[in-house]
Amino acid sequence: MIKIAVYGKGGIGKSTMTSNLSAAFAHLGKKVIQIGCDPKADSTFNLLGGDVPTPALNYMREHDAEPGYDELVRKGFGGVLCIETGGPTPGLGCAGRGIITTFNIINDLELFEKEQPDVVLFDVLGDVVCGGFAVPIREGYADEVLIVTSGEKMALYAANNITTAVKNFEDRSYAKVRGILLNRRNVPDEEAKVRAFADEHGLPIVADIPRCDDINFYEDRGMTVIEGDPTLEISQKFIELAKTLLEDKV
Repeated sequence: MIKIAVYGKGGIGKSTMTSNLSAAFAHLGKKVIQIGCDPKADSTFNLLGGDVPTPALNYMREHDAEPGYDELVRKGFGGVLCIETGGPTPGLGCAGRGIITTFNIINDLELFEKEQPDVVLFDVLGDVVCGGFAVPIREGYADEVLIVTSGEKMALYAANNITTAVKNFEDRSYAKVRGILLNRRNVPDEEAKVRAFADEHGLPIVADIPRCDDINFYEDRGMTVIEGDPTLEISQKFIELAKTLLEDKV
C-alpha cells in the first residue's frame, strides 16, 4: 500500500491533481481511497459526477452520531472510495479537528484493514502543516508527501514552508517529501523557477502538468480527464505519474 498526502498553496489545484491521480491509479487497476481533508469538502467532486459524499463532520452535526461505513464512504469513478472530512460550522470550531475526528472514525471502522487498498491519497487543505492538518504526515497515515506548486511566488513560498515543516519531522519516522508536482500557470520562467526550488531542496519534479482546457472541460461535467478520455495527452501525464509512483514501490 502506498499512502501519499498532497499539500500546496490554497487554490493551486491540489484537488484537481489528486482526483486525476486517483483516477489514473484506478485506470491502472489499483484499488484507491481518496480522503478530502478540507472543510469545503470538494476533493472528490470530479470522481463522483459532480456530487460529494456527506462529510463526516456534517453527518455528526445532523445526526449526533458518528457515521458508519455506508454514510462515510461513496464509490466513484473506477471504484475509487471517496471520503470527505468536512469541517465545523463556518466561524465556529477548528477545521483541523475535523481531520482528527474523521481519522478516528476511519480507525474505528478498520477501513484500511477491511478494504486493503493499493493506494491512499490524502488531499490536505492549503499550506497549513500544523495541528489537525499535520495528522496525515505525522500520525502514520501517509508515507510520502507530494507538493503541488506553480512558478508563482506565493505558491513557491508555500512549498518552501511545507518542505521545511515536513523535514522537521524526519527524525520521527514521519512522512517524507517525495517530490514536486508542477501545475503550470504559465508565468514567466516557470520551469526554471520551480526547478531551482526543487534543486535547492534536493527534490525531483515528479510530473509537469501543463495548463489544459481539457481539464476545465471535464471538470465542468464533474469528471476527471481520465474518465473523460484516457487517451488524451493530459490524461497520459497523470497515468505516467501514477506508474512512476507505483514503480518506486516495487
